[in-house]
Amino acid sequence: MSGSLTIVGLGPGEAHWLTPAAQAAIEAASDLVGYGPYLDRLPAREGQVKHGSDNRVEVTRARHALQLAFEGRRVAVVSGGDPGVFAMAAAVFEALEAGEPDWLAVPITVEPGITAMLAAAARAGAPLGGDFCAISLSDNLKPWEVITQRLEAALSADFVISLYNPISKARPWQLGEALALAARHRPAETPVIFARAIGRADEVLRVLSMSEAVAAAGSADMATLVMIGASSTRLIAREGATPIVYTPRSVTKSPCATSQGRT
Repeated sequence: MSGSLTIVGLGPGEAHWLTPAAQAAIEAASDLVGYGPYLDRLPAREGQVKHGSDNRVEVTRARHALQLAFEGRRVAVVSGGDPGVFAMAAAVFEALEAGEPDWLAVPITVEPGITAMLAAAARAGAPLGGDFCAISLSDNLKPWEVITQRLEAALSADFVISLYNPISKARPWQLGEALALAARHRPAETPVIFARAIGRADEVLRVLSMSEAVAAAGSADMATLVMIGASSTRLIAREGATPIVYTPRSVTKSPCATSQGRT
């Protein structure tokens, strides 16, 4: 079989955050498959075919890519950020597991990218210096009750929490509810980062207090990564500049005792 499939992470946006391995996979591909706006970020190459689709047809897109690869094409499936974080790598393997037996012979490679929480953390300082987790607030593929259960558990364990897919036109209320839940576990001065379009020309990084973040929930969109600090997360103030946010690597008290004292 001469075909192959590579699942590529494009990183946050700008080309300098695209890994050399990901760039090489894109350049070697005969076919690029992905969400339309992600494909638009890639310059056209002679002889290369782009297969764009909507953002809610991930498994259908993955099936198409697998079939193209089975037919002998060199396919790159592109994702923003990292393809293994709430993105196309899982969709491809879901399609592979449930798909045509012949697809199992297709060579598949995953090329990682810089995911949104790492880009946001780098801009802010080192908020992920201690233990952390990531939760998607989208309830397209899982019930909202599951999301709130997981968020409650992560807050009780005192993780720094990165919230992906925080808000959309169809879900304008969920970030506000998630931050209201967080406010019951974290003091009002806890740092909360709103990182929008990091790595692009229109990027915006805001460091808010928990009480400010609850009020600002409606200003986020799907290009925003929201990061909730742990009880140990700290700010270093700088005159005329955004404060540095970091979480120490050491833990000096029980997370359970901390969260119980704040509820």
